[in-house]
Amino acid sequence: MALISRLLARPYWPFLPLCFGVFIAADDQTVVVTLLPKMLIDLEVSATDLGSASWTITGYLIGFTAAMPLMGRFSDRIGHRLAFTVAMTIFMVGSALVALSLEVPGWVGQDGPGLEWMVAARVIQAIGGGAIIPIAIAAASDVLPAGKVLIAYALLGASAEAGGVIGPLWGGLLTEFASWEWAFWLNLPFGVLAVAMVLRMPSDVRRSVNVDVIGGALFGLSLALITAGLSFSGERGAWFYVLLVLAGISIITLVAHLRRSDSPIIPGLLLSSPSFLAANAFHLLIGAALIIAMITIPLMANTVLGKSSLDGGLQLLRMTAAIPVGAILGGLATRRFGTNGAAIPGIILTVVGFALMSNWSIDIGDPALTIHLVIVGVGFGLLIAPVTSSAMRAAIPGTRGAASSFITVSRMTGMTIGLAAITAWGTTRFDSLVADAPAFSTNPDVQREIAELAQNAGLDVFQNFFLAAAIMMAIGVIPALLMNKDEPDHIP
Repeated sequence: MALISRLLARPYWPFLPLCFGVFIAADDQTVVVTLLPKMLIDLEVSATDLGSASWTITGYLIGFTAAMPLMGRFSDRIGHRLAFTVAMTIFMVGSALVALSLEVPGWVGQDGPGLEWMVAARVIQAIGGGAIIPIAIAAASDVLPAGKVLIAYALLGASAEAGGVIGPLWGGLLTEFASWEWAFWLNLPFGVLAVAMVLRMPSDVRRSVNVDVIGGALFGLSLALITAGLSFSGERGAWFYVLLVLAGISIITLVAHLRRSDSPIIPGLLLSSPSFLAANAFHLLIGAALIIAMITIPLMANTVLGKSSLDGGLQLLRMTAAIPVGAILGGLATRRFGTNGAAIPGIILTVVGFALMSNWSIDIGDPALTIHLVIVGVGFGLLIAPVTSSAMRAAIPGTRGAASSFITVSRMTGMTIGLAAITAWGTTRFDSLVADAPAFSTNPDVQREIAELAQNAGLDVFQNFFLAAAIMMAIGVIPALLMNKDEPDHIP
């Protein structure tokens, strides 16, 4: 209690409304995990059609990520209060459109529910939600004194992860006692409350900086093309190669634009900072590993383990609830011991936790299941403050919005690409494992054989997902060790 009282002491009060906004936006990243089975039924999409189903999440991740570079820079120009208000308004409009997505096709004369309307609405919602986190990170340096900023980063990280904690449980409860639409309708009153709280904050600074709209558009296009291409990686058909070639052209065009632009979305000062580059590279790997955990844990519970959507949300809750705890500990450890003092223990915990999870069997239960999930959650939490502080170290007034947006973009890019890759690979792997399954039969013994084969194939896929996450986090030790290259001897 003493630690919590210290963290919520008066110097942090002006910052808490921003934390509340981050919490709301982060909740919608994970709430769909447990809403998805009911949403797919209403959308008339098969739960086994992972390619189509994943776009309700992938679309959100693309919009969430693509908005960050522009809105981070935009907040430097118009001030963080106004930027937050604009972002939250877009988020609320998108939330309403998601809730109405089953009705919209009828309004335009389309037969049946349309998945494309749902995905489009999720993208709009994500554009607003994705802008909130970098705006809040950038505002920390303006709202709080220098000695409090590290703890502010930890509070923001804890708020974001707390949203991730509540999301699956919130979604599971709504599917049990109401309908999935309420998860999005309720964003409106919470969003209005967040805006009202932020507008009461002290006035912030507006700076004369240019917003690189072309660079931001090229970045979003590149991300969308890469993600779409990877979604076809399991088939390796014509679309896989066409989309990746187009992505390559878009990336080359983006690089050429950045070199010519007077005010690129990534300022040259940041690109010359070793800690900024290392932190973003590490965050890319963290994002890919995190999305594997966020998707696989409840999906494994709902399929091979035979549990309900609410059970899947509660299972994921054991990991996500530990992340805010790790985030606070990571902020304190970074302040006292430096970047490596929190980053290296965080890496060790995540690698060990994922390695243990890769050996889960169908009869996995407590206490082992909870211990493994808590180990991974605390490990992820420990990494938030050292990664954020390493990326923000090179930022000066006028570039903090850009720096904060790209450190978040790197994680979201890892999540987006990681989700597309594992969906494609997992589908192909599962199909190959059940290729020799007997044809459908009314014979109970044959039916039992088919069910056992599908269950074992699913278990194999999920185990390999966790193993891939462990390997990615182990690779992360390389950029993690480079994050302290320009770290001061003393952290205030």
